[in-house]
Amino acid sequence: QVQLVESGGGLVQAGDSLRLSCAASGGPVSTYTMAWFRQTPGKEREFVAGIIWNGERASYADAVKGRFTIARENTNSMVYLQMNSLNPEDTAVYYCALRRSLIVAIPTVALEYEYWGQGTQVTVSS
Repeated sequence: QVQLVESGGGLVQAGDSLRLSCAASGGPVSTYTMAWFRQTPGKEREFVAGIIWNGERASYADAVKGRFTIARENTNSMVYLQMNSLNPEDTAVYYCALRRSLIVAIPTVALEYEYWGQGTQVTVSS
């Protein structure tokens, strides 16, 4: 059974940076697309960034393009989200997700991902 564990969230000020980490275990996780989503109360979970199995292609939401970078280290089964120039609108619970499919794609819909972490809170104060 695949397990995903996020870490690295916290309280920061606008303009600061944070790096989120996701540790994956329980299967050949290096084979699959992984992604970060975020969610605020009362809103649907939204796509932030995704990366294909070998790290050679990534995709970003328009709201974070140019500020966030997703990366993965398959040798350690880790996925990272480097977040720079944070603003209060980035405040959310951030989730790591894995799509268990051999089709090389980066879906932006949460339903396309089968496995999820428990989430890590990111709060950006103004």
